[in-house]
Amino acid sequence: MATSRPSAPRTAGRPAPAAAGTGAGMPQFSDQQVTTRTGCPAPLPLPAPRPVPARRRRPPEARIGRRVIPRDLRPVSLRDELTELGDLFRAYQKRPEPDLALLADLQERKARAFLTWSDVSCDVTLRLEARRAEQAAAVIRRQHQHRTGCVPDGDEPGVARLLTVPTQWESARSVLAHVVGHSPLSGAEARLLVLMLTLRTAHTGTGNLVGQDVNALGLTDPEGLIEQLTGCGWLSLPGTVGDLLASRPENPTPVTVPSLVPDQDGTSPFTFGRKTRPKLSGWAQRVVSDKKLRKAKASAGARLLAVTLATWTDDVGRLGPGGRGVTLNALTTRVPVGAGELRDLIDRLTAADWLTDTALTDTHLTGRLTERVLPLTCPLPD
Repeated sequence: MATSRPSAPRTAGRPAPAAAGTGAGMPQFSDQQVTTRTGCPAPLPLPAPRPVPARRRRPPEARIGRRVIPRDLRPVSLRDELTELGDLFRAYQKRPEPDLALLADLQERKARAFLTWSDVSCDVTLRLEARRAEQAAAVIRRQHQHRTGCVPDGDEPGVARLLTVPTQWESARSVLAHVVGHSPLSGAEARLLVLMLTLRTAHTGTGNLVGQDVNALGLTDPEGLIEQLTGCGWLSLPGTVGDLLASRPENPTPVTVPSLVPDQDGTSPFTFGRKTRPKLSGWAQRVVSDKKLRKAKASAGARLLAVTLATWTDDVGRLGPGGRGVTLNALTTRVPVGAGELRDLIDRLTAADWLTDTALTDTHLTGRLTERVLPLTCPLPD
């Protein structure tokens, strides 16, 4: 049986597919056609993409506080001054410690710059802000003067220090330095007792003492320590150690430190006068008998550290010259304790609201005395 071939698919009305690469079936333009060797038109190349123009970032707006400094502000020197002031105020906010003198200077510069800005822009609000900056500068300057004790004649200082003048501060440091080289016994407890006795007898080598003066020092064995001082000849008593410890203000015990008695020509280890001596002794007694140290039952070592650091601050209570800290070598010379015990003493003074912001490294102790004890400080010279 003959079979018929399958009929071809109907293609009527449907164009034949173009051969690959011939460009047939694509729109052609007579003025741009390119033919191949076979005579067929070649496909046209695609146009290259247009480059995307780079976006220019506008420089950030200069600001001082919440105010934007116009880019076209003239004169240029004014705009530069306002921009610099804005940067300086932001840098001041990041400082770890306040500097009231610096802040007052910045406020005064801001007041001058804003007055000029108000004049050139006819903006009255700028003049009002300049006036506020001027007032702020005056207040901050007065705060700085009060904290440092540098106030105009007739004004009361903000920090009423117990020792009021630099000569007294230097005298206190001279006594502490003398005790370092002339203490007959070692250890922090002996050093503190020798310091207090030296202050009590500094002018003539003699002075009065009562039992409470010794018992308030936090000594573990005050009787035994005094016996050692009398036994080596550094201290002389008219009676027994027990009599001294039992004596009361109405019947004090006269004591003598022979090494502090002036020579026949009147030479003494110290140059301050007889009126200064009781002030120094009273100052040291106030430090070691501070109410929070008493409440914490601070050891003799902690009280010796408190006295020492009170003479090693700048005018706002930061430790060391210029607030740069105290070297450990110098500190352990004045407070003869090991590194572990020193760290414990620092923690105890911090807990007693004497120290704050402390950091102890292998070489330095940094930090500052609290506002509460600033009246007991003896600032270092600038």
